[in-house]
Formats: sequence, structure tokens, C-alpha cells
Amino acid sequence: MVDLRNRSNLKERKPAGDFSSRRRFVLVFMMSCMIILVARAVDLQVISKKYLKDQGDMRHVDEVSVSAYRGMITDRTGAPLAISSPVQTVSVSPKQLNAIDKNQLKALEKKLRKSQQGHALTGVQKAEVLAVYEKDKVLKVKQMLKILGLPASEANKLLNKTSKFAYLAQRINPIIADQVKALELPGVNVEQGFKRFYPTGEVSGHLIGFTDVNDVGQEGLERSYENFLKGLSGSKRVIRDGQRQVIADIENIKEPVAGKTLELSIDQRIQYLAYRELQTAVETHKAKSGSIVVLDAKSGEVLAAANQPSFNPNTKTNLKENLYRNRAITNIFEPGSTVKPFVVAAAMDGGYIRPNELFETHGIFPIGTHMVRDVHNYGTLDATGVLKKSSNVGVAKMALKMPPEYFWDTYHKLGFGVSPGSGFPSEASGSLLDHRRWRDFDRATMSFGYGLSVSALQLARSYTALADDGILHSISLLKRDEDIDSKRVFTAKTAKKVRAMLETVISKDGTAYEARVDGYRVAGKTGTVKKAGSGGYSEKTYFAVFAGMAPASHPRLIIVVMIDEPSAGDYYGGLVSAPVFSKVMAGALRIMEVAPDEEHTMPILLTKKGVIRPHAAE
Repeated sequence: MVDLRNRSNLKERKPAGDFSSRRRFVLVFMMSCMIILVARAVDLQVISKKYLKDQGDMRHVDEVSVSAYRGMITDRTGAPLAISSPVQTVSVSPKQLNAIDKNQLKALEKKLRKSQQGHALTGVQKAEVLAVYEKDKVLKVKQMLKILGLPASEANKLLNKTSKFAYLAQRINPIIADQVKALELPGVNVEQGFKRFYPTGEVSGHLIGFTDVNDVGQEGLERSYENFLKGLSGSKRVIRDGQRQVIADIENIKEPVAGKTLELSIDQRIQYLAYRELQTAVETHKAKSGSIVVLDAKSGEVLAAANQPSFNPNTKTNLKENLYRNRAITNIFEPGSTVKPFVVAAAMDGGYIRPNELFETHGIFPIGTHMVRDVHNYGTLDATGVLKKSSNVGVAKMALKMPPEYFWDTYHKLGFGVSPGSGFPSEASGSLLDHRRWRDFDRATMSFGYGLSVSALQLARSYTALADDGILHSISLLKRDEDIDSKRVFTAKTAKKVRAMLETVISKDGTAYEARVDGYRVAGKTGTVKKAGSGGYSEKTYFAVFAGMAPASHPRLIIVVMIDEPSAGDYYGGLVSAPVFSKVMAGALRIMEVAPDEEHTMPILLTKKGVIRPHAAE
């Protein structure tokens, strides 16, 4: 019999030839893949080797910024007030610092193999090499911190952190940076930059201001002229190693463009003189603060502007705003009697009074329910006497003779209530109440400097209208040849008359005898101003102010001195601020070689040859 099951099994079996075909297919496929891979390897490593090299280089090529030199700031004679010097910044990537530098590790292993005549290292020896590598890194980190003047305890923090970036030292000497670079620590980068340096320190600190760690102006003229001073950064291509450190420069893409030099109107010699005398006065009178401004009477240029207390822009640690604020330009105060000359000039110019007109003062002057008072009963005074004795009653009567709009317009033309336009950041505009809101008593108080506010710079500027025969000058902190924005406020005749009146203020029976300058005629006005508080005007705190010019015959310089809250005895402007004016004016006139206009008041010296010469001619 035939077994049908076996017969069906025979039908299901595949021929032996089918298995051989599949095997051949797999072998051919694998051989083809191998040939393709070999061909590709030959292409990449032999035929296209340059392409691979270029690709490798591209992965290590980077574009970096190149810092530009910030423009220098100088005084009018070219003396540097702010300069930039090359410095370096050291930063670290703790993550890279803690990573093992395989190249350095291999170098140590190779050195050990060489000492063993090329024998392979055991596992124990490799562990020892790693320990030596780690110990060497720790020592180098501690050495780096010592070079940078950082505490050694920072080493553990750096070696235990995994953060990506941190600054170790900014704007340091390149010599110190080179010492750090020589340690070749992974993850430690040294970049070039510039540090701002201020040669005159706190003498000009309030004017110049300072920059931040990125060399961007933050205060003062550094801030005002940021776009002028800052350069245009360049760029270059560099090669970085595996630790992202720059190891070579490739090419310059764009050259940096240095910033421009800023030439100020300031004369550093006068600036130092003003700073020194103001500092002495503030300390002597135990005042809260003080400001001084020196102007060129013919051009409106600021020759000096100083404040106390001051600050050093080279060391800005723990610096508070009230220290670096330039009070001479940004702070305001009520000017007091220093504005009386303008009331006299306006009344004379408008024909509302005559120079020889007499005013009955009697020490008091009732206006409605209010009372204007003088310190003493000065009796009958003419216009000159009103200024000489600083009579509030006399000047109030003059103010009431003028229409409010005319009176207000004179103050407005003098720059009160208007920004002086010096270009200094946050300069004060002061305040001047609208004349439509004035009452008679407001006009009276405005005439002796209450009810309006000015900065020391604004007050100094207003005095150019008297010093330059009625011409008011614009203000400039930059050196210039002429003032194209000057304008007439008073007639030349009136300005000269008022100037002559102000000379009597400096006489022995005037209020500012301490303002005299040997060899020169001086014209000026004192102001002793009660400070306003929450409950009205104080009877104990004052602003001591003096504004004046010299030589009075042809004024060249104007100086305004304001001492805030003198508390050691005297508080009158003629006794506190006038002496500062005298010393600064005397020195400034000699510096500028201004000829004396009253030589008979000059001290004389007897030389060895017996020839008598004026003291100022030395």
C-alpha cells in the first residue's frame, strides 16, 4: 500500500537549489555593501581629504568681536580727563574646567611610558597618572586665583561647579592676564578690552562721570556723548581648540574704529583751584554741600564746575547717587538777593525808575496782609544803595512799578525756568511761576529771589547779561571760538550802570567786602537764603550764595558759589561764599593772564634790587 501522508510530505519539500540561490544573494549583497563602504572611505580619506580637513577646520573656526578704543576726553588745553587703556578680562567655564583634558592626560601617560622604555601602562599606573593630572589642575587653579588676588577658597567652588560661565576678573592688567594664560587651564578664557581711567579723579568726577564694565557711559559727559566717544567694534575669525579657547587668529573681517576725542571748555587748572577752595569752605563751615561754577563772560564756556562732597570715578564701589550727582547743574535753590541786580536793570531799562531815584525803606513794607522786611532800617536809598545794602524793601518797590508780564519776561529772557542747554544729563530747568498767577506780594518776593528756583549754572549764565554789556550767552561745556546763540537782554548803558552799582557791594560798607581781589575791580552780589521746608521757611538753615565778575571794567570771568547749610558760625553769603569767590577768581585771572584794572590795590614786593613790583606780576 502507498502511504499518502509521506507522499504529501514529499510534495512540500523544496529543492536544494532554492537554498543555494538565497545564500548567493545574501553574499552578493554583503560584498556590495563592503565595496561601497571601502570606496566611500577611499574617497573621503584619499580623494576628498581636503574637503574633510576643511570641514574639521570649519567646526573650530569662530567669529569674535574686537573692542574699539573709546575716545579720549580732554580739557581746553589738551590735558587728559578720561582715557582708555588696554586691559584683559578672565572668564571661566567650570564645566570645561572640571572636564578631563584628554590631550594633557595622554601627554602624561606618554611621558610615563617613555620612562618605562615604552612598556604599556597597567590600570594602576593609569589611575596614578589621572591622580597626578587632577592634583596638577588643582594647584594651577589655586595659582590662578592667587595671581588674580582672589581667595583660595574659590578653588573648591570652581572645581565643584558645573555651570557654563563666570567672570573671574574684569579689566585687569595685560601682564597679569598673560600669567593666567600661561597656566593653560581648560575652560579659562582671556579676552582683550579697555578700561576707562580718570587722571584727575574726584576733581572732575562730577563733570566727566564714568562708564560701566562694558565701557558704556553711565553718568556725566561720558553718558551725554556716548555715541561720540564710543568706537565701532571690529570682528575677526579665530580658531578655537576643543576647550573653546582661542589658539590662533585667522583673519580680520572688520577693523575696529576708535571713538572721537571730546575737547571740553574746562580748564583743568581752574577746575582744581575751584575744587580745592570749595572743599576747604565746606569743611570749615561744616556745610551739607557746596557748588561752584566758573564761566567765561565773553563766550559762555564753562571753565570749571565743582561740587562737594565729591567722588572718585576710578573707584566706584558702594557709590550712591547723591555722591555722583552734579549739583551745580542738576540741583536747584532759591537764589535770594543775587537776582536783585536784574530787577534794577529791568526797571531802569523799561523806564520805570531812574538811577538816582530815591526809595524810602524804613525797614518794613506792608503789602496787603503780608510784610516785606529788611535786616536794618536803611532809611532813604537810591538804586545803588538798594543793591549795596541789599534792601528787600527797596527792590520790592521797584518790582511793583513794573507790569507783571514785563517783569516775568525779563526773568524768562535771563534763562530762569528754562533749561540752560549745556547738554549735561538731567540738567535742571528751575522754576518760574506764570505771571498770570502773580499777586503783588508774589512780585515783591520774586524781586529778592524767593518764589523761583535756579541751578548754580543758570545763575552764572544770567550774570553774563551784566558782564557782557547786556548780552546773554548760551552755555557750552565744549570748547568753542564764539557763541552764535547769544542774545541781548539789556542795553549796554544799563548793564554798565548796574555793574558799577555792584562794585559798591564789594566796598567796606557793602555786604561782600570779602569778595575783593587785589589788583582787580570786582562786581557782585550776595545772597543769604532761608531754606524752605514742609512747614515754611526755616530760621536756622540757609543757602549762602555769591555771584560776581571781574575785572569789573571789562569782565572776563563770572563765578557763582553756593554753600548749602553752613553750620559753624557764619551763614551769610558775604562771609561764607564770597571768600571762596575771591580766592578762585584771583587764581583764575592769573591763569588766564588777565591784566589788572586797579593796580593801586595790589600788594607790592621789594625785590633784591630794590625795585617795587606788583604782587600779581610775579
